[in-house]
This record gives sequence, structure tokens and C-alpha cells, in this order.
Amino acid sequence: MRWTGSELAIDIDEVSGPPVISRVRGQVRLRPSGITSVELPLTPDGAHVWRPFAPICEISVDLDAPGWRWNGHGYFDANFGTRALEADFDFWTWGRFPTRDGATVIYDADRRDGTHLSRAFRFTPDGHAEQTEAPPRVGFRRSLWQVRRETRADPGTVPRQSLNMLDAPFYSRSTVTTRLNGEEVTGVHEALDLRRFRSALLKPMLAVRVPRRAGWHWPD
Repeated sequence: MRWTGSELAIDIDEVSGPPVISRVRGQVRLRPSGITSVELPLTPDGAHVWRPFAPICEISVDLDAPGWRWNGHGYFDANFGTRALEADFDFWTWGRFPTRDGATVIYDADRRDGTHLSRAFRFTPDGHAEQTEAPPRVGFRRSLWQVRRETRADPGTVPRQSLNMLDAPFYSRSTVTTRLNGEEVTGVHEALDLRRFRSALLKPMLAVRVPRRAGWHWPD
């Protein structure tokens, strides 16, 4: 990844894991409309932090495969932590929904100590952020692996999946359509079941699905 001063250039050269092994090459470029200063601690001691660097971006994708060249709307964020996620969380959902005047991001997490995190932020194109109230939590149809899913929705609205993006025994990523404060929005949604992730049966499967190359190390 390279920051050019106005955009983030991400060069990709990867080989996917089984059962379908293929090469992914190309570049993704992100042009933020604004950079935020938001850092959200996900636990009281700050062991886990969510950092939305650029919640509103223009994105261009140019991969070496038919149909994988397009321009659109995107975002760039990251999670940081000093402990394993499954050590502190049982379940969480996250969603980023473009709106007519920016984007709304919603975070709900059930911690292992019995407490709950609930935050919603409204972002403007210039990177300004403010915490806001979100409508109630509403469940909707489970994923193909029966991962529980919920997000926020105005009373009387049932969220629905618009596009399945990734389905795993402990994780679901999809585009979801809901209604927030009177506006119908469609955005990226994820649900993460860390009780399943902690399973002694499931964890060994990750080493097969997400292998490491011999001699792999963090880049300098």
C-alpha cells in the first residue's frame, strides 16, 4: 500500500487458498473526500480500537480478470488490537451506509464480560464526524451458514440482504438495505460470531483456508 498524497494505491499479487486456487493481480486506488480523526475504543481499556481513516472515498478497481475493472463508492478503515478478538468479544455487527449527505457507520458488539458497545457516527464528505443516535437493533435473515445477523432500522422496517459477498461458518459480509431516520440506504454489513470462531473444531480449518507462504514475514 502506498499513499501518494491524494490517494491510496493498493497493489495486489496473491494466490487464493483451496478449494478454488487462482491468482489475483492488479491495483485498487482509493481517493478519500476527507480524512477523519475518529478512534473508537471497543473495550474500556482500549485493547481494541476501530479507526475509520476515510469513510467516504472514490474507488477504482483494476484487476487482471474479466469484469473486475470498475469505479465506484468505497471506504477505508481498520481495526487494531493487543489481544485476540475472541478473548474479548462474543459477537458483533458493523455497517457502513452511504446517505444523501455522507455516510453513517454503526457498531454493535457483545463483549465477553457481559457489557455491550453501541455506537453510530455520521460522516460528512469533508471528514467531519459526529456521534448520532441510531434506530433500534433489528434482526434479519441469517446467513447461509446460519450466522445471526442484525443491524439498525426504523420501526416497521425489516433489513434485507442485497448481495452476498462472503459467507463463512463464523462470519458474514454482504450488502444490506435498511431504513435509517427515514432514508432507505444500502451499505456493507458484517456479522462476526466469535463464539463459533473460538471452536476447537473450526480454528484448525483456518490454516487450510488462509495458508501462509514459507518464510512469510511482516514487511519492513
